[in-house]
Amino acid sequence: MIKYIVAALVVGGAVGYVNGNWGSAVVGSFVSNYVFTGALVLLLFVMGVVFGMDKESMGKMRRLGLRILAFPFAVALGSVLGGLVGGLVLGVNVTASMAVSAGYGWYTLAGPLTSQLFGAEWGALGFTVNFLRELVTIVTVSLTVKVDKYAPIALGGATAMDTTLPVIVRYCGSDTLITAFSSGFTLSIIAPFSIMAIATIGRG
Repeated sequence: MIKYIVAALVVGGAVGYVNGNWGSAVVGSFVSNYVFTGALVLLLFVMGVVFGMDKESMGKMRRLGLRILAFPFAVALGSVLGGLVGGLVLGVNVTASMAVSAGYGWYTLAGPLTSQLFGAEWGALGFTVNFLRELVTIVTVSLTVKVDKYAPIALGGATAMDTTLPVIVRYCGSDTLITAFSSGFTLSIIAPFSIMAIATIGRG
């Protein structure tokens, strides 16, 4: 499954590059505005059907209640601390490094927002780091699941609710669906607030 995903990503990147340089802007706009959104909605619909059919997962969700939020908040804390350590080791702006890490894999948010707050360089880094988080999750899921079946969910961050959800369920088991989706959903909600809060505190 992973090889097909990586192949699709490479082919898509090549097609996008060719169209961006020699193709029509209308085609690019149509793909980004409609095809991408439609594909994402379809993916979430299918995973919702799978989730709804799994009575065990529904029961697990009811039993856990608010405790299910402990996992995504632990992932958020680990991500921000990772940004802190990375900033100190590399000798760069620690606040910006933490803000980049607080994107939790949501690169379309982290790139523009960190660019606005810290400049174009950090915007590019915010996009790249968080995009790589998603890509690494997909490519290494068969390895990280051997460490712990919830490790790929933590690695995927916010993407665990959509783009990395299929591979997570495939390799980690259907019983991880509710944890993956709720974690990704929670991290997606708190990501913009985390980035803004870190930037505000760092400038205070």
